[in-house]
Amino acid sequence: MAATLVSIIYGVTFTIAKDVMPEFIEPFGFILLRVGGSVLLFWLVSFFGPKEKISTSDFPRIIAAAFFGVALNMLTFFKGLSYTSPIMGAVLMVTTPMIVLILSAIIMKERMLKRKVFGIILGLAGTVSLILYGKSMINAPNEMLGNLLVFINAISYGFYLIIVKKLMDKYNAFTFVKWIYSFGFLMVLPFGWNEFDAVNWALVPTDIYWKIGFVVVFSTFLTYLLNLVSMRELKPTTVAVFIYLQPLFATIFAISLGKDELSWVKIGSAILIFTGVYLVTQKKKVISE
Repeated sequence: MAATLVSIIYGVTFTIAKDVMPEFIEPFGFILLRVGGSVLLFWLVSFFGPKEKISTSDFPRIIAAAFFGVALNMLTFFKGLSYTSPIMGAVLMVTTPMIVLILSAIIMKERMLKRKVFGIILGLAGTVSLILYGKSMINAPNEMLGNLLVFINAISYGFYLIIVKKLMDKYNAFTFVKWIYSFGFLMVLPFGWNEFDAVNWALVPTDIYWKIGFVVVFSTFLTYLLNLVSMRELKPTTVAVFIYLQPLFATIFAISLGKDELSWVKIGSAILIFTGVYLVTQKKKVISE
């Protein structure tokens, strides 16, 4: 339930974030606001959570999680989303389960079956076609660069899912997530300060303030807590599978508001990616006697 709710919130976020940037706030400035607001919320909530001390030896892992799960992840995602369309951004995020599998094979030495290798090739083909040919006429000033940045974001998130798993097994989520976001805030500060400082808040409409609040409270604070809750019960690859729902919710929301449109290239690329993801995540059937 937690993982499904995360997919719904993220699916809506693709369109809501596009309404805020780059017209009212540039992407990196929005990230600074997003992470800074979340740091305050996580520290506030942590006072009501369990009191645990983090081992000094775990801080390098926390810093790595902050880099891949907050800094690189968010900077490339919001910058990419400012260039591309909501649907294309959501479809590209579906590559995360395949990326997690590849990273697991490299880092954890997991054996890869031929079916999974074929699935990765199909998914990669769909991703490349979407990056190169998935043109969008609506609010997508540089879709190729935007798609590439969103794909880098998916790779970064794949690293994060693997890195944070050991922390989840050892500590309560409230114990370490505040530190992940604190280090992440320091990492995004040099990139986002100038853009944040340049915002003329007097010209920002009320509805945009509400959308900024939605991204900070729901798309960041709540989704990260829900993700950590789901990761306590599920494997990283299983959590990643719920990302499949994001394009569905993103497409429904974006098209219903006239913020994006479908095309045959997007549909064909999505079919390749979903087929690849299906082959990668399909478990081996056990034949009972």
